[in-house]
Amino acid sequence: MPATSAIDWDAFAKSLTPIETIQEPSQIEKLSKDYYHFSPVLQTQLQDKVANLVVRPRSEAEVVQVARACVQAKVPLTIRGAGTGNYGQCIPLAGGVVLDLTKLNAVAWVKPGLACVQAGAKLAAIDRVTRESGWELRMYPSTYRTATIGGFIGGGSGGIGSITFGQLRDRGNLQAVRVVTLEDQPRILELRGDNVQQVNHAYGTNGIITSLEIPLGPAYPWSEVIVSFEQFMQAARFGQALGDADGIVKKLISVHAWPIPSYFTALAPYLPENKAAALLMVADSCVEPLTALVQAWGGTITYTKAAQDAAKGTPLMEFTWNHTTLHARSSDPTFTYLQTLFPYDPDLALVEQCYRHFGDEVMMHLEFLRTEGRVMPAALQLVRYSTAARLNQIIQYHEDQGAFIANPHTYILEDGGRKTIDTAQVAFKTKVDPYGLLNPGKMRGWLERSGAEASP
Repeated sequence: MPATSAIDWDAFAKSLTPIETIQEPSQIEKLSKDYYHFSPVLQTQLQDKVANLVVRPRSEAEVVQVARACVQAKVPLTIRGAGTGNYGQCIPLAGGVVLDLTKLNAVAWVKPGLACVQAGAKLAAIDRVTRESGWELRMYPSTYRTATIGGFIGGGSGGIGSITFGQLRDRGNLQAVRVVTLEDQPRILELRGDNVQQVNHAYGTNGIITSLEIPLGPAYPWSEVIVSFEQFMQAARFGQALGDADGIVKKLISVHAWPIPSYFTALAPYLPENKAAALLMVADSCVEPLTALVQAWGGTITYTKAAQDAAKGTPLMEFTWNHTTLHARSSDPTFTYLQTLFPYDPDLALVEQCYRHFGDEVMMHLEFLRTEGRVMPAALQLVRYSTAARLNQIIQYHEDQGAFIANPHTYILEDGGRKTIDTAQVAFKTKVDPYGLLNPGKMRGWLERSGAEASP
């Protein structure tokens, strides 16, 4: 592809009329970034990466127009939702165009258990529409109020709701997508069923998702509950027991070792000093059986807010998943984090081993989810960062013990996720992005196929 410095960007922007373009440097800088700075490794690698132009289409037809212009000029194209990711997914390594899809935000239709939405629709906005007929999104990240559905599918993996519905890659959690290609003559393709996995969690490297059909779950009124425990492992085993309690309808089981609760300033009255905490979302109708389970495990409920009141103020979910890291970094910006999936073990032996081995250097934060029909903890541990070498030692220790690390300190798709090249995704990119213009430098399978190297 040609050097972006050789492009006349004023002329290129004018050729896209009447599509909205942004050329103001500070705006381009802002719209070229996500929350990559959660990682000190990525902060060094990505802080100087910026686009040359931001484009905001309002329709699928305008997306096709942008795709055609980028192919003709061989201009790199990086897709952006709300920029709430943490791994540099939407940061343009090679400059070029950032395609901001937030103006494609319509909810096209809602049926029982299913909705069709445009990629730029915010998750909270989708729920406002679907709840009118008694349905809601099955799962969402802690950035629910700002994240877009296209960004979540392109860069996410699970979140609040995963305790019931698993992860995004599980069959049935994404029904269909419409994708614009970057061929000489861009096409609009519809992928259905298992074919959606060709673009699911692909960082926008092999197609521009413009709309999606997403399954919905029943819209329960959700109560928020905080439970305090004397010891972390007591709280962790309670979390496992609650996850296994099929009769209690739940959406969130988030368990935190002290001192993590001390970083939740707004919740301070409900988080006793030196105590572990479980932050929960359960159906209003299940608070009574939850209370009995808490008593059985020796916990103390310090906070309960029914669904009617939970809609007011900061939702409890904004202290969980990656928002936990955000709150901790507000107190101490040297904190970073890991993403760990522990093997299935109802006794949580490896969780306890890692908790005791690292102490306060790697503070335990568990998010329980369901995978392959079993409940197990994923951890987003807070790490007191010292050096990259020590961080790699911590990662290696977990892997040597049998834990799986989804490394949040790399922008390479395969290195941060399943650690294997998805040949179906690479093959799809070969067809729909033959010049390698889409979010270049992020897909290892493509880089190895083309003999290129990832160069931050």
